[in-house]
Amino acid sequence: MPVVNVSAAEEYQKYIDADKTTVALFAADWAEQCGQVKDALEELAKITGEKLQFISLNAEQFPEISMKHQIEAVPTVIFFAKGSAVDRVDGVDIAAISAKSKKLAESASSAAATGQTLEERLKALINTAPLMIFMKGDRNGPRCGFSKQLIGIVNETNLPYETFDILGDEEVRQGLKTYSDWPTYPQVYVKGELIGGLDIIKELLANNELESTLKG
Repeated sequence: MPVVNVSAAEEYQKYIDADKTTVALFAADWAEQCGQVKDALEELAKITGEKLQFISLNAEQFPEISMKHQIEAVPTVIFFAKGSAVDRVDGVDIAAISAKSKKLAESASSAAATGQTLEERLKALINTAPLMIFMKGDRNGPRCGFSKQLIGIVNETNLPYETFDILGDEEVRQGLKTYSDWPTYPQVYVKGELIGGLDIIKELLANNELESTLKG
């Protein structure tokens, strides 16, 4: 399916709210770079087949939509899943647009193959182990200071646990924020229930309640 040129706000909303992940190019006729990005999206549309849908809209013709998504320059590409923006690329970065599109297409294929909704997938991941940590990086290589601190604290308890690298799966990274109503990482779960992030873990440690809480 080729890139669709959107000409009305209602048409844009229909694509954004669809079950299929949408790749939206915010462009302007006067910007040559937008043509480059659109050509790249046309190629990606051929590669990803029916897994993703691609649209293009003139950012200046839709000022309210552009303002809502903080479009400060064109081209900007935003990736939408069921009405929510899950990722974006500002400017001409064909490699990043391609990589993100292919990753989202792979996620769509995986979900279709298993028949799982995102909510079902998140529940399954949360219950992978009695003590489950969603973080940037993994237990052997934390990729942010907060995750590193948390792993250091949890390791001191000698309790078994598993980790999930949210940097490797944008759908989980964004979806879990909404699912658990917790906007930051790392996130710690015990027997499927959210305990909290680094601040909560530090508080439990200070109150000598950490080990008993993590054991559930």
